Amino acid sequence: MSASREAAQALLGHRFGRPALLDEALTHRSAIYGRAGRRRGERRGVGSNERLEFVGDRVLGLLMAEWLVERFPNEQEGELGIRLAHLVSRATIAGIAERAGLAAVLAVAPGEARAGVTSLTTVLADAIEALLGALYLDAGLEPARRFVRAAWAEDLERHLLPPKDPKMQLQEWLMARGCPLPQYREVSREGPPHAPHFRIHAEALGQAGEGEGTSKRLAERAAAAALLAKLGT
Repeated sequence: MSASREAAQALLGHRFGRPALLDEALTHRSAIYGRAGRRRGERRGVGSNERLEFVGDRVLGLLMAEWLVERFPNEQEGELGIRLAHLVSRATIAGIAERAGLAAVLAVAPGEARAGVTSLTTVLADAIEALLGALYLDAGLEPARRFVRAAWAEDLERHLLPPKDPKMQLQEWLMARGCPLPQYREVSREGPPHAPHFRIHAEALGQAGEGEGTSKRLAERAAAAALLAKLGT
């Protein structure tokens, strides 16, 4: 793990005070299922990067929202939400992981490695988020902020013009290919009547995306943007 640890620290630009956090972030759940000495009754997945991915997902959302508000001061929630959905999508995060060569340093079970699990979008995206979670827990927000702004700069700067309405973009993309229109479903509605918060699920061609917003329209736009990223548009 030492070589992988060094490579990951170079990627993050940070030397860990608690290297066990970094090792955990680099460990796919498949690597621990057959581990010798595993305690009887221990839950599957304990010791893998799943818990750190949970933390990193929230840290990424916060830091990205902060950056977008700073970078695009004239855009409102709807436009910022579209940008956010794209930048934190699995496809975008996995692309960052691929450029960084992260697949080579992940710890996975031998059988899973031969099956190519480290090339899967979900595995790569989860690993990046786990590393971000480990970085935050080891050193706080500032090192995490530096990493996010360095790793995501290319993707953020690629789309400087205000984004198009993703619902219309998604509909046009599907219609051009003779595919059924997307289906939208309200997942949750929280908060008081004067300040509701919606979560919407969008689905098309066997892929799905979710979005949130302070109105159903904004949440649908964010969900469409997430779905477009999944479809590779």
